[in-house]
Amino acid sequence: MSAEFLIKTLLALFFLGGVLNLAGLLTWVERKQSAVMQDRIGANRAWIEFKSPWLRPVNWLLRPLNVLGIFHSLADAVKMFVKEDFMPRGADKFLYNLAPVISVVFALLSFAAIPFGNVLQVGARSINLQIADVNAGVLFVFAMMSLGVYGVILAGFSSNNNYAYLGGMRAASQMLSYEITMGISLMGIVLAYGTLGLQDIVRSQGGYFFDGWLPAWGFTVQPLAFILFMTAALAETKRVPFDLPEGESEIIGYFVEYSGMKFGMFFLTDLVETVLVACLMTTFFLGGWQVPYLSADGFHFPWGAVWLLPHLAVAVLGMVSFILKVVFFNWFFMAIRWTLPRFRYDQLMHLGWKILFPASLLNVIVTSVVVVMRS
Repeated sequence: MSAEFLIKTLLALFFLGGVLNLAGLLTWVERKQSAVMQDRIGANRAWIEFKSPWLRPVNWLLRPLNVLGIFHSLADAVKMFVKEDFMPRGADKFLYNLAPVISVVFALLSFAAIPFGNVLQVGARSINLQIADVNAGVLFVFAMMSLGVYGVILAGFSSNNNYAYLGGMRAASQMLSYEITMGISLMGIVLAYGTLGLQDIVRSQGGYFFDGWLPAWGFTVQPLAFILFMTAALAETKRVPFDLPEGESEIIGYFVEYSGMKFGMFFLTDLVETVLVACLMTTFFLGGWQVPYLSADGFHFPWGAVWLLPHLAVAVLGMVSFILKVVFFNWFFMAIRWTLPRFRYDQLMHLGWKILFPASLLNVIVTSVVVVMRS
């Protein structure tokens, strides 16, 4: 086993482990944030308490977590694993079991190309803080996200349920429609920074405007693409206000016939996709791991002050910056989820094809003209 392979494996375990834990924690955030917004107490019933006299001091440490309801995520996982795994009569057994696997696997594979840091120097070895340094990382991410659609379609098709089939068709049309807007809106970023590599896009956002005061992050270079991509990406997650494929009030959704951990895999996929969208928003429009005024040797402020830092501190600050930005977007998406009502299906298609799609084309045309005039 080569050292390079071992390092990449450890990076993958570290990053994907963080993604899965964050996705699991979002089940608690969804309950608690909605409770705060609606002036309720929220989740607080999952309680861990030791009766043994030897372990009672531990209860003082667990009490804040119990009060906040943190252990609800753990209770959800236990419930999914022990719940009966039911398969409806007439379902296609192979496709029925394959569908949730496809959804989870391709959602997780999309994270392979996302850089969560710059470069970590360990002795004479430079470690690129990215699982897979793909030259055309944008295309890789979109390919993985597109393949995830098959899991949704197969779930609705193989369940032998008309409502599940309707949810699968809704999901397919919605995700394919909004992927077009996502792709075209990102062409503005690709034109502005001149690369398809995600790490190169992040590094290109290290410049500044207005005499070094304003970072040249994606949302300042492509403000319209920022809004278009965020809207389309939220539709890709199939969550409120774009949760037509699940539609609890009318069709229940494409995984209505799933139970146990297979249902849990679909539920987890929605949250993993939310984290993925937050990572993509951070990478394309919020500078990724970039920290304002932080260079390879430390901070260089626009008023002339310099604060030199060791390489390890710079690398850690970059990773912390990436994590904080991702957490911010997850909080923001949850706030949208508990603020806006669901669209009607005709409104969803109207927004996608008659508003977002033409606006993304206009953005690409204007960006192309500006890039040609500046070259």
